[in-house]
Amino acid sequence: MTQAVIADLRSDTVTTPTPAMREAMAHAVVGDDVYGEDPTVNELQAEVARLTGHEAGLFMPSGSMTNQVGIAVHTRRGEEVICAEGSHIYEWELGMMAAFSGVVPRFVPAPLGVPAAEDVRAAVRHSVHQSPTGLISLENTHNKMGGTVIPLDVLAAIRAVADDEGLPLHLDGARVFNAAAALGVPLSEITRHFHTVSVCLSKGLGAPVGSVLVGSAGHMKQAHRYRKMLGGGMRQAGILAAAGLVALRDGPGWLADDHRRARTLAEALVGAGYDVNLAAVQTNIIYATIPDAAGRSAAWAEGGVLANALGPDSVRFVLHHQIGDEALEGAIRVLTA
Repeated sequence: MTQAVIADLRSDTVTTPTPAMREAMAHAVVGDDVYGEDPTVNELQAEVARLTGHEAGLFMPSGSMTNQVGIAVHTRRGEEVICAEGSHIYEWELGMMAAFSGVVPRFVPAPLGVPAAEDVRAAVRHSVHQSPTGLISLENTHNKMGGTVIPLDVLAAIRAVADDEGLPLHLDGARVFNAAAALGVPLSEITRHFHTVSVCLSKGLGAPVGSVLVGSAGHMKQAHRYRKMLGGGMRQAGILAAAGLVALRDGPGWLADDHRRARTLAEALVGAGYDVNLAAVQTNIIYATIPDAAGRSAAWAEGGVLANALGPDSVRFVLHHQIGDEALEGAIRVLTA
């Protein structure tokens, strides 16, 4: 018989709304957001814009949608998007940059998820015989590389490349609050370098659903049209936005503990003989290399610990605020038995 779940480490998206979120959702003042008339959505958009140092924001159902709308805002068909190898916009957004915007990726090396400014500059295309560059996109933290953080000086250097080349710069900030917590800086110290930023509310911050795209008011007016094209108009979405506002208030305070627990788990795995690159364990994500990843994950599930096998020999563990110290101790016992 399968044991009750001790710890769900598959993702930080598995959290359920807190009592404070449910209370806010139950009492949210709402309107028709497609007409821009939902006051709670408008409050959420303004608050994310304020926190990121941008002019305006637009609430959408998912981070994939905010990323793809951001790409569409900046590019024209036939252009290239420079992005770090392993970027979510390519790996897990189902070819949507090609299907929706008619653009293709051009990858640059990204050791530990951090591309070098000189490699970004070298990837820019000017020749009439090649697809022109339309956008530079970064991911911070970088999911596939292990939740790694881009240093502030690298962000500044890549923004300088974008300015020199006359290119827009977009951030997939699905876990940008984690990056800010790891660096010990206000969110805007990261996000101010970008023309548009996708900020996810349903990962480390714990909201049940939603992301916000921020940028200029002009960009958000254009983004509203693309959101509508993708079916992202949710009408009385203030019920969801209310939870997002609570997540913005409460969620950042959880992240340091998530990061601490991730380091504790990673070190326990290494001590038990797992192959884990501890240099990549900078926030709340751990990747372990292990033979028969699917089989091992299935065995752990029988013991009450859920993890994602993301390849034949790769398993991902993600910490979140609903994994406390007691649950972590139980997970370590199962994983290292």
